Amino acid sequence: MKLWAKGIVWGAVGITALILAFFVSREFPESWVIRQEITGPINTATDWVIVHGDSFFDKAVQEPILWLTKTVFESALLWMPWWFFISLVGVVALRMAGSRVAIFSIASLTMMAFLGLHELAMLTLSIVFGATIIAVGIGLPLGILAAKNDRFESVLRPVLDAMQTMPSFVYLIPAVMLLGLGRAPAVVATVIYAVPPMIRLTNLGIRQVDPEVVEAAKAFGSTRFQVLMKVEIPMGLPTIMAGLNQTIMMALAMVVVASMIGAKGLGIEVFNGIARLDAGRGLLGGLGIVLLAVIIDRITQSVGRSRRVRET
Repeated sequence: MKLWAKGIVWGAVGITALILAFFVSREFPESWVIRQEITGPINTATDWVIVHGDSFFDKAVQEPILWLTKTVFESALLWMPWWFFISLVGVVALRMAGSRVAIFSIASLTMMAFLGLHELAMLTLSIVFGATIIAVGIGLPLGILAAKNDRFESVLRPVLDAMQTMPSFVYLIPAVMLLGLGRAPAVVATVIYAVPPMIRLTNLGIRQVDPEVVEAAKAFGSTRFQVLMKVEIPMGLPTIMAGLNQTIMMALAMVVVASMIGAKGLGIEVFNGIARLDAGRGLLGGLGIVLLAVIIDRITQSVGRSRRVRET
């Protein structure tokens, strides 16, 4: 198209836009809005699920979560004397990450005990550990399946994108509506928020395994399951451990949000500090979460790092 013709076309477009800007309403017509047509069926379906699925969510979701987080983790963590727990973490940190991390862990946990945060930290860890186990139980198989099936991975990718970009407060809505207030909905919301890194990095870790190594294992007669368990998962373990690390970090990040629906722990200190304008209380609660996050981060990172060193 010649230059003068392009000028005529763009001029016509500009004049049309000016006419529309002056004579057409600047506000979107109310009659065109279809918000109610979308939210109405969603609310109706949610009400139906709440009425007809109450017993299912109590028996199949809430009771197992409470057993895992309260009966198993909380009871064990609160049963241990504070000095024994600090010593145990110090030994684990020394064995896994070295003397510097061990000293930092012992000093941090001791300081938290002096600040009166030890019991709250144990409640927080019980929620984080329970949510992490559930997230790994969901994310690891889905990540393996995504690594083995490109079509499934292409379907799963936009779902994970939406889960990771959705505001964390949104996850509280279905959790509270289906399970009420307390620990169980907090764990469910935390799992939904924290599971995407586990899926993504498990998928990535298995896909990064050298195809020649996989072919060699198959050539020696290994089955697909044997290749997965003895070749792909061990060689992809550093990346998978990075996914576990990110899952735990995101679970800790959800602690403060979960405190809004009745989850006890360090998050409730931050929430009460905001609600009562008590800056010191909120700061100490946040400091406790940060120290726990750093300790767990350093220990879990060391597992993947040591694996890389052994491979090289």
